[in-house]
Amino acid sequence: MGGGIPSNKIIIGGFSQGGAIALYSGLTYPNKLGGIVALSCYLPLHKSFPDVVSPANRDVPILQCHGQDDQVVSYKFGEKSKEIVNEFNPNINFIGYPNLEHNASLEEIRDIKEFLKNLLKLS
Repeated sequence: MGGGIPSNKIIIGGFSQGGAIALYSGLTYPNKLGGIVALSCYLPLHKSFPDVVSPANRDVPILQCHGQDDQVVSYKFGEKSKEIVNEFNPNINFIGYPNLEHNASLEEIRDIKEFLKNLLKLS
């Protein structure tokens, strides 16, 4: 943004704690973002939502992916986070991956690629 990139062209993302930070920061950031990719994570401070959501990012496109066998960040935490976000943002897509623990898979990477391709077509 300081270098001339409009915030609506920026897509943030992360895995595990990085995904939690991306999800929280993206939803509360005051300027419109292009999207959020949240992998194997949860929504921090979930009880503060939807009150802390920035109007600019109330409908930001989100891809949330989670391994169904994750023993570090429970799959249930990921599902619950999706439910909370979905109450105010219908543009969240949650994908669970059977037999995937707390790591990434080729299938997940392909889904991220498709999400990003679709976002870039919109801009």
